[in-house]
Amino acid sequence: MAIFDRISDILKANVNDMIDKAEDPVKMVKQLIIEMEQQVDEATQALGQAMGSQKVAAKELADAEAKAADWNDKAKLALKNGNEELARKALDVKVSLDGQIVQLRASYDNITEQVDKLKEQTQTLRVKLDEARARQNVLTARAKMAEASQSAAKSINATSIDSAFAKLDRLEAKIVEQESVAEAFAEINSGETDVANEFAEMSRNNAVDDELARLKSELGI
Repeated sequence: MAIFDRISDILKANVNDMIDKAEDPVKMVKQLIIEMEQQVDEATQALGQAMGSQKVAAKELADAEAKAADWNDKAKLALKNGNEELARKALDVKVSLDGQIVQLRASYDNITEQVDKLKEQTQTLRVKLDEARARQNVLTARAKMAEASQSAAKSINATSIDSAFAKLDRLEAKIVEQESVAEAFAEINSGETDVANEFAEMSRNNAVDDELARLKSELGI
């Protein structure tokens, strides 16, 4: 059955290979599950029909064997009553039935063999379907993770990262430069303030000296 090859593919395939071969691996997994479910239904229906045929064949065989046994008993009865001619007629019917029994038994055995094969195939298919269902979530999660990883790999690469860090280095250098300039202006401003303070102090001292001289002149000291 072709479905068994597909089952083997889904259960053994590498997820990355699935991504390469399918546009949407998640949908691929779901579709395979659907196909397997359909195959299980078809196999189950075929098995049911085969088992129905087996029952019919078994009944026909049993009926023929019962009729042959009945005609055999009739032949015995005829012989017991001394009617050999009637016994021969009964045995003639039995022989005809024996030929039918051989054919019916061959047909029954053939149908039974087919039923056994269908049972085995159907059971195998059900086991594979259960296994596929159990692994469906895992395969889907892995497929999504692989897809996300591929997208991330396309979006982020070593070149873009290096470029970003180069920009950060340039920004840092610019900031350092601005900080150095600010410090230099602060030092310059600090020096100018000190000189101005010295001149202011000198002016106050001169004013105090002038006031002191004025008071001494008024007091005649």
